Amino acid sequence: MYKEAFGIVYSNKKYIYLSIAIFAGLFFTLSLISEFIFLSPSFVFYVPVSLIVDFALVIVISVLSGIVASFSIYRIRMNKGLKSSAGFVGSMIGAGAGACSCGPLGFSAISIFGTLGGTATAFLANYETPLRIASIAILCYTYYVSAKDITAKCKIIK
Repeated sequence: MYKEAFGIVYSNKKYIYLSIAIFAGLFFTLSLISEFIFLSPSFVFYVPVSLIVDFALVIVISVLSGIVASFSIYRIRMNKGLKSSAGFVGSMIGAGAGACSCGPLGFSAISIFGTLGGTATAFLANYETPLRIASIAILCYTYYVSAKDITAKCKIIK
């Protein structure tokens, strides 16, 4: 089922390019937010040994988001927009949960929302890895549903 869904979706090159673009954009953004990439005073990419697991989770979230988003867009186009937006929403939720580092965004949340922002930032900083794992689970489920729907619809069309 999964190999067949990949063959169906990625037979069109624009979905391959879409997946690569989403992966690259999300990987860069999540790496910047998680402070694996520094832009000032010069471009530096650094992964401390203690954060290798978090970096691997960022990679997995980026890859799965690229795949799920292209599958979801394919489903939306195939179904003419009916009952397909749930997969796209699942992809956005998964990616958003993966962006929960407390770096520079945490200070903005504290200054804007005061005590509530500080509490939320502390929660996100303490539970960053479990939230990323939960987002991977959401993305995997969304991928499963999308692949199942794509292969079932294409069997009906044939």
